[in-house]
Amino acid sequence: MNAPTAQPLSLTVFYPCYNEEANVEKTTEAALKTCQRLGGDFEIIIVNDGSKDRTGEIADELAAKHPQVRAVHNNPNLGYGGALQRGYREATKDWVFYTDGDGQFDFEEIDKLLPLLEKYDAVSAYRLDRKDPLIRKINAFCWTLLVNAVFGMQIRDIDCAFKIFPRKLFSEIEMKSMGALIDTEILARATKLGYRIGQIGVHHYPRIEGEQTGANFRVILRAFKELFALRKEIRRSGDKRSENLVTTT
Repeated sequence: MNAPTAQPLSLTVFYPCYNEEANVEKTTEAALKTCQRLGGDFEIIIVNDGSKDRTGEIADELAAKHPQVRAVHNNPNLGYGGALQRGYREATKDWVFYTDGDGQFDFEEIDKLLPLLEKYDAVSAYRLDRKDPLIRKINAFCWTLLVNAVFGMQIRDIDCAFKIFPRKLFSEIEMKSMGALIDTEILARATKLGYRIGQIGVHHYPRIEGEQTGANFRVILRAFKELFALRKEIRRSGDKRSENLVTTT
């Protein structure tokens, strides 16, 4: 499925938020600015994943203020995978773009991804000069090597929260991961179905407000436990895996 050049872009933008009261408004305003510039038919979905602060309240206020914004709430918290699953399932437009709600990416860089949809079926970005602690970067590097080896992929940055997929993919796969494995699962299932995945670098910025949760030991342990179960399931599947994954720089 390639993006039509002569038709307006039909785009869902969503981002999960857990205790992001300091970031959700400015993230939403940045998303609105970019989508309005791009034109076309768009919606913005804030996925409040059981936040204990004012994130949900602020999300509802933003939805009431902007007709293109919708707030959905997981109650209780379902974890990162559960939040992403909710966003993908809530999407109504032809293309689904997701990022995180913590302001570490620039929405304007979606311009880098869209042209690749003329050649590829989806785009998974990778972080340039990643602004995370050294131990987090080392863990991510090792995780990416492992995942690529397990699934025979060549993804440069598995968990980079700057991706765009055709919505139809989510009617073709069954997402099961409720934790940190969710990006791996979607990429592996898409590759198995023959989706061509382009890659390109985007800038990464330091988190200014709030706290990271992805490095939690329990989150990491859960991802490892799920990884090999996912490999077994995908190998049992009768779909033919594509070898057409190419990185664009």
